[in-house]
Amino acid sequence: MKKILIGIFIGVISGLFSAGGGLILVPIFTYLFNMEEKNARATTLFCILPMVVTTAIIYKRNNFLDWKLGITCAIGGVIGGIIGGKLLNKISNKMLQVFFILFLFYAGFNLIMR
Repeated sequence: MKKILIGIFIGVISGLFSAGGGLILVPIFTYLFNMEEKNARATTLFCILPMVVTTAIIYKRNNFLDWKLGITCAIGGVIGGIIGGKLLNKISNKMLQVFFILFLFYAGFNLIMR
């Protein structure tokens, strides 16, 4: 039941902000469920896919979706996902944590400055 409640919480955050699933699930999987960094990231991506598709359908119904921009970025995202997936095998768990923390600081700083 706890896992489903976490999923509902992540789905609401993802639906509201179009982001956050990975930012929240990775720490939950690593600290609450004691998963290794790489396993937590892979499992997070698996969990996010249905949430993203569902939310995109709802956004499309409300005419919030820019197809041309979305498809163009999705192509780049697939290429980036392949590169990132291959890099994941070459980077230590500790370095992943450092990169993740730096990314969070960068994202938070940019949000504050806007």
